[in-house]
Amino acid sequence: MPENVLTEQGFDLLFRQARTAYAWLDKPVPDDLLRQIHDIMRFGPTSANSCPLRIVFVRSPEVKARLKPFLMEDNIEKTMLAPATAIMAYDMQFYDLLPELFPHTDARSWFAGNDKVIADTAFRNSSLQAAYFMIVARGFGLGCGPMSGFDEEGVNKEFFPDGRYRVNFLCNLGYADHSNDFPRSPRLSFDQACRII
Repeated sequence: MPENVLTEQGFDLLFRQARTAYAWLDKPVPDDLLRQIHDIMRFGPTSANSCPLRIVFVRSPEVKARLKPFLMEDNIEKTMLAPATAIMAYDMQFYDLLPELFPHTDARSWFAGNDKVIADTAFRNSSLQAAYFMIVARGFGLGCGPMSGFDEEGVNKEFFPDGRYRVNFLCNLGYADHSNDFPRSPRLSFDQACRII
């Protein structure tokens, strides 16, 4: 096997033995660790190097209280107890940075004035980047609890009132307490999910 392949232990850590986190140990997530995770995940690919993901880490009880009214009831307790909750958002003006991020051509002109292409590109690529973030976070031993059970319009009004950023999803972060995990749900097999043509 080539030397530049992740070990089986690495695949177990990131995927096979990893679980969505619903409960948390009483252990903080340091700011420096969040920076480390971002500094690695930012190298994941996006179309035209668009990098539209913007993250707001909600940590303090005061800011958690601002988020709480917009959560579905089943998501309140685990979010209030999580050491951090990442608001995974996307920048609707990401293309203004393309002269810096994709300098070898006029990529900004591909997007400026085309609202559908802007929205599709921002949403799709912020989803990719947020997934990269969660994989790197798992690599550092953190548990991740991504959620879509929230009032999107309410979160946008509360945290991004100027409309430039839009929430994609929320993700609780911390050192997971897996003591009461339920059994892993099944996954589709290759033959159920894939075709080679």
